[in-house]
Amino acid sequence: MGIVVGYLATPEGRAALDAAIDEASRRQTPVVVVVSARPGEPDADRALVQADLDSVRARLVETGLEHEVRLLESGDVADDLIATAEQVDAQLIVLGLRRRSPVGKLILGANAQRVLFDAGCPVLTVKPG
Repeated sequence: MGIVVGYLATPEGRAALDAAIDEASRRQTPVVVVVSARPGEPDADRALVQADLDSVRARLVETGLEHEVRLLESGDVADDLIATAEQVDAQLIVLGLRRRSPVGKLILGANAQRVLFDAGCPVLTVKPG
């Protein structure tokens, strides 16, 4: 059991990571960070992702929480999050959402919508401060 969080090096990703750490601390459960990469991504982009993940790992070590960081290369964020949540019997999935215009609020991002509808556990969505 644990908290699964979808992470990207964006304000939304950092907000999701913060919320996941808070929830995991409250529940005394592990955190599983999921990063979905596109297959065939250029080496320079991959190096940036790895450097950022090193800082995420360091932060998780500081919290003292049991954790795992998964870099998955399917290119399908929603499938990666849902599959990981099922594999670890997650208590919760945490997603970061970006702010949208008034018209954009009528439409939720495709990945977020799929996770909300298809996940077998509760989903917490957060926005950056």
